Amino acid sequence: MTIEPIAVFHSPLKEKFGLPRQAGIAASLRGTIELTAPFNQPDALRGLEEFDYLWLIWGFSLNRNAASDAPRTEEEGSARPRFEATVRPPRLGGNRRIGVFASRSPFRPNGLGLSAVRICGIDFRNCRIEVAGADLADGTPIYDIKPYVEYADSHPGVRNGFVDSNEWKTLRVIFPESIRDRLDGTMLKALEEILSQDPRPQFQHDPERVYGLDFAGIEIRFRVDGDILEVL
Repeated sequence: MTIEPIAVFHSPLKEKFGLPRQAGIAASLRGTIELTAPFNQPDALRGLEEFDYLWLIWGFSLNRNAASDAPRTEEEGSARPRFEATVRPPRLGGNRRIGVFASRSPFRPNGLGLSAVRICGIDFRNCRIEVAGADLADGTPIYDIKPYVEYADSHPGVRNGFVDSNEWKTLRVIFPESIRDRLDGTMLKALEEILSQDPRPQFQHDPERVYGLDFAGIEIRFRVDGDILEVL
């Protein structure tokens, strides 16, 4: 089966570092889905305004070994990257391995992501959907869009594997006053939600180390000491 992108995602986050590790945990983070030709027809979105959430099927395009839409050359060969049967989820501290199919790791055989996002608005004329809570980087290809239906898609009270027994501890974020002059309230809230989830690799705990991420064209530098993240 051959699949092609039907849309591209626009986000203030340009790189993998800093991306929310799951959809919905940075609920204030806004992004835009832009349908591309030949799928950018208003009729394709007809009725979507009656839903609050939708599912996105998308590609982990920033992974080093992500599949390309372009055909391989003879020199590149046709062999796919070696299959890794286990991964190290951040919630387990980055040092315990579990099966890739028991995880939501981005390093998967076919490099496909699945995210439920909240619909904030639909621009039918330009075939764009504004959403909140996405865990996608800017430029991410989207392969399909489907409405979220609560009676079929929600299963409250179920077991959640290692997630149930390994609590994710959030950080308290401290901002300098200067950044409040550069970001409006919604953008600042989104950045706080992203940073509070501790984007660092979970095996790094040096309180003097400075990390950086690009958010809406602003280079954010920060360090973490205990449960405090200080934006520098």
